Amino acid sequence: MKLRAASVAVFVLFTACSISADGDRKYVVLPRPAEFKGVPFSDGVLVGEVLYVGGHVGIDPKTGKAGITAEEDAQFALDSVKQTLEAAGMAMDDLVSVQIFCTSAADYAIFNSVYRKYFHGDYPARTFVQAGKILGESRFEVQGIAVRRTK
Repeated sequence: MKLRAASVAVFVLFTACSISADGDRKYVVLPRPAEFKGVPFSDGVLVGEVLYVGGHVGIDPKTGKAGITAEEDAQFALDSVKQTLEAAGMAMDDLVSVQIFCTSAADYAIFNSVYRKYFHGDYPARTFVQAGKILGESRFEVQGIAVRRTK
């Protein structure tokens, strides 16, 4: 009987936590070029003080095309991440973890030269992975997790 009561208590607690987490979610969706309208994802999901930043590719938001150079591509991807953070009331320095997927590891130094310009101190933990082809012919896709800093 005690096991059954404990199981019910755990179930009720889990259900209550799940409901409160759903009510605490805020979705960030940035304006998108026509060919990306209606895609089934959010640019970010804010749960409490944590923002989960979806993958952002190096696409010019005005033309819907990848950057001409690797620098431009990296800038487009990072600008999009920055816009998502700002829409949630955060900044790049709130990022605690970043994952970068690239089409060529040869662009590592180029990406780093652009990446450094977006931070004002310590850098977030980071992963840089060479992947296959990325959506929209972009060279980079960037995603991350941010935690709102306490003032």
